[in-house]
Amino acid sequence: MHPRRLNASRCIWLMAAAGLGLFGGVPAALRAAETTAWKFSFGPGRVAPGCAQVLPAAVYSKETGYGFDLGSSVTGIDRGGDDALHGHFCTSDKPFFFSVSLPEGNYHVTVTLGDAAGESVTTVKAESRRLMLEQVRTAPGQFAVRTFAVNIRNGKVPPPPLNAPGGDHVELDRWEKENGPDGLVLDWDDKLTLEFSPGAAPGRSCICALEITPADDVPTVFLAGDSTVTDQPREPGASWGQMLTRFFKPVVAVANHAESGETMKSFIADLRLAKILSQMKKGDYLFIQFGHNDEKQNWPQTYVEAHTTYQAYLRVFIAEARLRGATPVLVTSMQRRQFDAEGKIRNSHGDYPAAVREVAQEENVALIDLEQMSRTFYEALGPEKAPLAFSAGGRDTTHHDNYGAYELAKCVVEGIKESHLPLASYIVDDFGSFDPAHPDPVEKFDVPASPFSTIRTPRGN
Repeated sequence: MHPRRLNASRCIWLMAAAGLGLFGGVPAALRAAETTAWKFSFGPGRVAPGCAQVLPAAVYSKETGYGFDLGSSVTGIDRGGDDALHGHFCTSDKPFFFSVSLPEGNYHVTVTLGDAAGESVTTVKAESRRLMLEQVRTAPGQFAVRTFAVNIRNGKVPPPPLNAPGGDHVELDRWEKENGPDGLVLDWDDKLTLEFSPGAAPGRSCICALEITPADDVPTVFLAGDSTVTDQPREPGASWGQMLTRFFKPVVAVANHAESGETMKSFIADLRLAKILSQMKKGDYLFIQFGHNDEKQNWPQTYVEAHTTYQAYLRVFIAEARLRGATPVLVTSMQRRQFDAEGKIRNSHGDYPAAVREVAQEENVALIDLEQMSRTFYEALGPEKAPLAFSAGGRDTTHHDNYGAYELAKCVVEGIKESHLPLASYIVDDFGSFDPAHPDPVEKFDVPASPFSTIRTPRGN
């Protein structure tokens, strides 16, 4: 793994600009100009007024602006009758994707799922595998209407009052995954992509209708971090940031700007912080979790020392969020899976977790101690079962699989509650509480995998 090459003068200028608030006053990113609804009715049959009919042969293109995507194959079924909303649908016993061209922003998405004559089960993910709805089951003749909030974005950065050196676009990671040639990274484009999955056979997903409306007024939870936070686009890797979406009501949107290999220096130099600040508004949140890569002395261009420069960067992120009326939240990095002879997790992060705790106390910022909760989680599983929470069949001791990411997301949600953040009122009703000393049984974890995978390990370790 090689450190990201940074232009040192550019990085220093951008940090100074952030500290001085020079990114302030930038207009919000483009959103829908009017309160418009995009409505779709799936399958053959009578179409409800105001809806566009979507037949199985509808393939997404920029010209049509919507359609099934990424090689999806579905069947259209018409049960007959006069019910234009529930009488017909598209279905498959394998995952399928549907995309809609939209300006960047927050959106409410409402799906109608079910079959008048059969059972259905549907898990919905958005963009790059963000978990939105988990195992929605319907009996014959039963229909489920569910709404969730999704953030979509592109890489354009509005110019600040002083022109920042380096351009007007986030420096996307072409080597790793963000702008790859296969089209599987769906976080930095001008469309919303939804994945519908039935899970294990003999289940099938049935979608009757879809409605999308702008949600500009909802709070946004921005995530800034590295590979342990980012939306991993391919199996088997996953991060808590892409599972966090499942645990919020549709009155809040999560915008995950984290990326593999990032440090706080590179996050600024690559204009990722500038992108967040260009969209941030009063009432939003900024969750900040760095450390895995910042601590690497063999990455001299991005290394920051724990109790000096690391804390200084944390304070810049905090100040910029507060300048815009947003709430900063510090998150300590989860530990790597390194057990000692007594079955306890060794500290692989040195003084960095303590440095985060110090800044949180000094700046009166909410702290989610994921470092401590991850220790408890791994030790509860023990050395033999803990690999089941990690990617690459447990060979990766840093990055997680779907189960590990899901459990760590629950740790973060519990941390939101324990910190008494107003955000806690947006947690879904079925969450209850979570104790990492008593994790969910891995044998009962049933979030279906997405259809695309890779053997490449995310940048950073």
